[in-house]
Amino acid sequence: MPVWPRCRPGKILDRKTVTIQDVALAAGVSTATVSRAISSPEKVSDATRNTVLEAIRSTGYQVNVTASNLRRQRTGAIMVLVPDLGNPFFSRILAGIENATAARGYSVLFVDTKQPGMEPERIVMHLNGTRADGFISLDGALAGDFLSRHRPGGGQPPLVFACEWADGSDLPHVAINNQSGACLAVQHLVALGHRRIGHVAGPDGNVLTTTRLEGTRKSLNALELPIRDDWFFQGDFSLQSGAEAAEKWLKLKERPSAVFCASDQMAFGFISQLSLHGLSVPQDVSVVGFDDIDIARYYIPPLTTIHQPRHKLGTKAAELLLSQIEKQSPAVGDEILEVELIVRKSTAAPAGN
Repeated sequence: MPVWPRCRPGKILDRKTVTIQDVALAAGVSTATVSRAISSPEKVSDATRNTVLEAIRSTGYQVNVTASNLRRQRTGAIMVLVPDLGNPFFSRILAGIENATAARGYSVLFVDTKQPGMEPERIVMHLNGTRADGFISLDGALAGDFLSRHRPGGGQPPLVFACEWADGSDLPHVAINNQSGACLAVQHLVALGHRRIGHVAGPDGNVLTTTRLEGTRKSLNALELPIRDDWFFQGDFSLQSGAEAAEKWLKLKERPSAVFCASDQMAFGFISQLSLHGLSVPQDVSVVGFDDIDIARYYIPPLTTIHQPRHKLGTKAAELLLSQIEKQSPAVGDEILEVELIVRKSTAAPAGN
C-alpha cells in the first residue's frame, strides 16, 4: 500500500503575493506613481493611468478598494436614476455608464424612479454622499428640491443628466440633438413624396417630447406642408400609446400617408395595431421611429428610425460625472451628440406615386 506524503497546512499553491512594487516594475514607473494612478487617477496622464491599469491586470495585483475609498473619503460608487429599468431603450446607455466607471474602479447602483413606492422623499434619501460619490439621472422629471441640493459647487455630490434633462436647470447634461433627429425624419418622408405627415408625440411636459415636436413642426413649416391637430397624436413612448394612435389614425377621413413616431416602441405599437386591421406598412402608410433600439432592425418590417449613439451617451455622461468627482470642480457646459437616419423597410413612396 503506497504511503502518501503528508500535506502541510497552509496554502495549496505557494504563489508569490503580488505587491505594488511588482506593478511598478511591470509598468516601468515608481511605486508613488502607481499609488497616485490608483487613488487619484486625475493626477496622472491618461497614458500613465492606462499603463498602470494594464500592469495591474497582467500581474493580478488586488487593489484594496475599501481602504483606498476610506483614505479618499469616498464610497467608490455612483448611482444612476432610471425612469424604467425594464425599458430596452436604456440598456446601451447603462452599458456605456458601466464600462466607463468600471475602468476607473467605480461600482454602479441603479434606482428605478418609476417603481411603485418610489416617492420623491424616498428618492431624496438616495441622493446623499453616504451612498454614492455622484449621480447620473436619466429621468428629467426630478422635482426642483432634488436639483437645488446638487447645484454645481453646492457641496453635495455632483449630479449629471443623461438623455433627458431638467428644463431650466443649470446642472450639466449629455443628450442627443432631438430637433435634428425630427428634421431628418420629416425630410426623409418628404423626399419619398409624402405631403401629409402625422406625428405621435411622447408624454406631455417631457423635454424629449417638446424638442422632437418642435423639430417636426419647424420642418413642416419650412417645407410649407400642412400641420393639422388631428394628425398629431399624444403618446407616452409606450407600445400601448402607439397602438392607440393607430386607432385614431384609422378613424380619420383624411389620413396622413406617413407617420413619424417619437420612439421606436410607439412605432412598433402603431404598426402592430394596423396589422390587426389588415393594413400593411409601408404599403398603406409609412412609419418612422426614433431611438434605433436593438429590435428595430429585426422587426417586420425592419424599422426606419433615428439612431441615437446610446452607448456613447452613457460613456460621456459617466466621464463628465467622474471628472467632477475626481477633480472636485463643477462641470462646464453640456454635450450634445448628433444622430443619424437609418433607412430600412418601413418607409416608401406613398401609394399612387
